[in-house]
This record gives sequence, C-alpha cells and structure tokens, in this order.
Amino acid sequence: MHRTASSGCLWKLVTLFILVPLCELWVLLVLARHTSIWTALLVVLVMGFAGTLLVRAQGWRTMRRIADELRAGRLPTDTLLDAALIFAAGLLLLTPGLLTDLLGISLLMPFCRRWYRQAAARWLRKNMRVESWTGTAPGPRSQIVDAYVIDPPADERPPGPSRP
Repeated sequence: MHRTASSGCLWKLVTLFILVPLCELWVLLVLARHTSIWTALLVVLVMGFAGTLLVRAQGWRTMRRIADELRAGRLPTDTLLDAALIFAAGLLLLTPGLLTDLLGISLLMPFCRRWYRQAAARWLRKNMRVESWTGTAPGPRSQIVDAYVIDPPADERPPGPSRP
C-alpha cells in the first residue's frame, strides 16, 4: 500500500488522540492511587479553574497590547503569536488531565511563552513557504516590483464620472 503525506499526518493525529488520553488517564490513576480519588479530582479542578483565570487575564492583556501596537502603527506579530499560544493554552486547559493542564499553564507563563514563541517562529520559518498572489512559488529569477498610481491634478483630469 502506498502512503501519501496526508495519510502520514492522519496516523500522527490518530496516535495523538489515542496516546494523550491514555497517558492522562494513567497519570490520574497513579495520583489517585498514591493519594485519593478526591485529591486527584481536586487537583484537576483547581488547575482548570486557576488556568481559566490566567487565560482570561492574559487574553485581555494581550488584546490591549495588540490594540496599542496597531495604534502606534506597528505590526503586532509577536503579540499575535502570544494570542495564539494563549488560545492553545485555553484549549489545553479545557481537557481534563494533569499533563495537558501543566502544558497549558506553562503556555500562560510569559517566560515559558517566550521560549514557545521562538520555537514556533523557527518551525514556521522552516516549514512554511511564502507564495505570491498568483498561487505559484516565485522562481529563482523573480523580482519584486513596487508600483503606485499618481492621480493627475484635478484640472488635468479628463471629463467623466466623478471619483469618490
């Protein structure tokens, strides 16, 4: 049987969706065996609640930073990546389990998020290909041409429909 790139990705996703819940269940069972089931449930609930508060606070702070950078005329590239990481942390905190909660909370810590942002930027530079507006990759001899339109003064315009 011939495997394509998409089937390889499918197998990775299936493995991820099977292995992660099994690992989460194993960690919860080990914690419950060494303490009690109520302690394990309390730990999951407290981590989820604390994570939710952190996601909300960090999300609002990031939204304000995006607005401030846009008002200042700067592109909020790092801040948008922070927003995506905070969103991912929220998704991880929605799933019950200690491992995903720990990963989600680590995404909410600014010093950890800086490391995740740098790793994501490296991965994006390595794996993403920028394509031109025609949908084809630029060739080896392609050139970027910058053009703009200069409207003639109003007294030199030909008669016709008025422009807005």
